[in-house]
Amino acid sequence: MTRNNKPRRKQLTVDDYVDGVLSQNRAIVAQAITLVESQSPKHTEMAQQVLTKLSPHTGQSIRIGFTGVPGAGKSTLIEAFGTMLCERGHRVAVLAVDPSSTLTRGSILGDKTRMDQLSRHPNGYVRPSPSSGTLGGVARKSRETMLICEAAGYDVIIVETVGVGQSEITVRSMVDFFLVMTLTGAGDELQGMKKGILELADAIVINKADGANKQAAQMVKTEFNRLLHFLPQVTEGWETKAYTVSALTHDGVPELWDMILKFKEKGEEKGFFQTRRTNQSEDWVKALIEEQLIQRFYQHPQVKTLWPQLREQMKNGETTPTVVATTLLDEYNQ
Repeated sequence: MTRNNKPRRKQLTVDDYVDGVLSQNRAIVAQAITLVESQSPKHTEMAQQVLTKLSPHTGQSIRIGFTGVPGAGKSTLIEAFGTMLCERGHRVAVLAVDPSSTLTRGSILGDKTRMDQLSRHPNGYVRPSPSSGTLGGVARKSRETMLICEAAGYDVIIVETVGVGQSEITVRSMVDFFLVMTLTGAGDELQGMKKGILELADAIVINKADGANKQAAQMVKTEFNRLLHFLPQVTEGWETKAYTVSALTHDGVPELWDMILKFKEKGEEKGFFQTRRTNQSEDWVKALIEEQLIQRFYQHPQVKTLWPQLREQMKNGETTPTVVATTLLDEYNQ
């Protein structure tokens, strides 16, 4: 009697991953992304070898960040925008950076069911964020995912984030063009939009500018443009403005792409596009160093031994956080 064993799945080599990504094999692209998201040291080493070989084939996309107030309709607009580009022959990858995953261990962004049309399009690809890790870790994996998608021929990379503080700054450091979304009818459009976020934006988009809401959207657009006039330029040589769109009727969606292309053209002419790419690489290096330093610090034998004792002393009021931090750093540096 022969045993009916299922054939074992072939273990992919570094070259298998590289060849599969470059030949735009969607299954291999997905597996390569899973490899870079893995927490396993063995997988991490292999992922870096894959990324090193793919590196010469990256950097040819336009990277666009989307953020905005809750309910602004980011996913709906991204799907309308991305599908339009796919129909025009572009290849579009949507990546989600979800800081909530660091608390809930689940991803509320990038859910393919929310971008069903785009995720099923042969030129579209939607990838949720990793479901665990620090915001820095999630961002690092998203950056590496972005490189894989670029090597696979996706020429438009969209990075979506929830509008919650630090994540916007992180995504801003990953993209060429940063778009902030809002909507009318919330009552406090300007007050609800943090000034710090406005100062990061290359464009403000008022969504749901359709039907009875259209006139109100135009008024909000005028208000934003009045405010933006008094803020310093985010990018020298580029004036941030507010625009109205409707993800429902697609009004303003083609114009949104025209505006981003104008930004890229002007950026290449003035030099700020390449400067932003250089800054992205430097920010990435700094983030990686900080992440690895923190990991090494907490894995240090003396730190692991002392930390529980000092934490108890701090809890009992016998010492202060400053003293604890200094003690642990001194031990680490010995």
